[in-house]
Amino acid sequence: MKRASEQRGHHSGSTQSEESALDMERNLCGHPSPPSLQAFASGGQHSESNAAYFSWPNSTRMHGAAEGRANYFGNLQKDVLPATLDRLPKGQQATTLLELMTIRAFHSKILRRYSLGTAIGFRIRKGTLTDIPAILVFVARKVHRQWLSDIQCLPSALEGPGGVWCDVDVVEFSYYGAPAPTPKEQLYSELVDGLRGSDPCIGSGSQVASQETYGTLGAIVKSRTGGRQVGFLTNRHVAVDLDYPNQKMFHPLPPNLGPGVYLGAVERATSFITDDLWYGIFAGTNPETFVRADGAFIPFADNFVMSNVTTSVNGVGEIGDVKVIDLQSAINSLIGRQVMKVGRSSGLTTGTVMAYALEYNDEKGICFFTDFLVVGENQQTFDLEGDSGSLIILTGQDGDRPHPIGIIWGGTANRGRLKLKSGHGPENWTSGVDLGRLLDLLELDLITTSEGLQGFFSDNYSLCNNPSNLEGE
Repeated sequence: MKRASEQRGHHSGSTQSEESALDMERNLCGHPSPPSLQAFASGGQHSESNAAYFSWPNSTRMHGAAEGRANYFGNLQKDVLPATLDRLPKGQQATTLLELMTIRAFHSKILRRYSLGTAIGFRIRKGTLTDIPAILVFVARKVHRQWLSDIQCLPSALEGPGGVWCDVDVVEFSYYGAPAPTPKEQLYSELVDGLRGSDPCIGSGSQVASQETYGTLGAIVKSRTGGRQVGFLTNRHVAVDLDYPNQKMFHPLPPNLGPGVYLGAVERATSFITDDLWYGIFAGTNPETFVRADGAFIPFADNFVMSNVTTSVNGVGEIGDVKVIDLQSAINSLIGRQVMKVGRSSGLTTGTVMAYALEYNDEKGICFFTDFLVVGENQQTFDLEGDSGSLIILTGQDGDRPHPIGIIWGGTANRGRLKLKSGHGPENWTSGVDLGRLLDLLELDLITTSEGLQGFFSDNYSLCNNPSNLEGE
């Protein structure tokens, strides 16, 4: 996300979003406190004159869930063995995302003792992912065990219910403290210029702006409820500003800052959701556990020309259906997979899914999760400020179309970086929201073909979904 007013004077900014601040913040590092918990946004009636309706989580339900959470972990804890420092357990090694999440939840107190946060994935050696299932533990400084007391050492492996176990991998996170200023680089390319308004079409990757901020259109979607609404998905923090009485979106700019067309107003949005509703399981022992679900649905206005909409991703082409993240699937079905994104600031970039279900606790005792941790290829940044809302897309395999798995909501270039390889500098990383779960929460479906849009045109002609009409542009 970026302030729309900042486009005056420099067309593109490359600093990370304010929403991209490292969320694994602990008192251990002497940092400022993270933002306070934000309100949920509900799917109220679409209105162009009123702000989207927001409501707080139901406190009665959360109180009841706390008892259920305690009982759930209490019953399973009977089958869990203590952590081991030097010996490997003798049971079965974890093979699924769910098994890793369960093991981590049981040992959360040990893992949080000296860590900034944790995630699940594969062990990293010399900057490269292995195929060894592991819980990643992020620390401010990684040193040899020789210089640590026994109480400071994390176990080499952890065991969960039924004797299922995994490795523990310590990863250094170079924390900057307060947000550091980042250079205002200028990025120009034919692709990026098109996303910012030079193209005659709008679709995934295009710039969208509210009165004060701009970001990236994630995907063209349709509502599962009510009338035949078609619109687009982006981040809640891009689309919603509660200082304004309405939540209108434009492309490429709002009328007070430059040329632009009114796209529509936010109908439903969300920021956080409890872990049991998101993952279908209790992901942590903390009764106040939330997942970052940063999304907003904006139906296209009645007078918007729908033939200007394309379902193709500029620079990528046509995409397939959403890749649903099944927690009972194999770890390598997600971790280590190559991904790409197209955003209004940095255009087309590629990266690797390094971890899932990043977890951290703030000093107020609240536990937060964010779904994806992506690192750019060749130490290049995967996203820049203004790319918030961009689709995270799995690259196609064996001739298959690329499949979207998430949307970007932030990164860490101005708060800190991951040091993945000895002798090399730390790397930026990007955080994302699970797209399949977000669509379910907001009751939306992805539209990935021009045929899927045909029912919403006044005629059968579509400039933007007919490639021959764009030749020579």
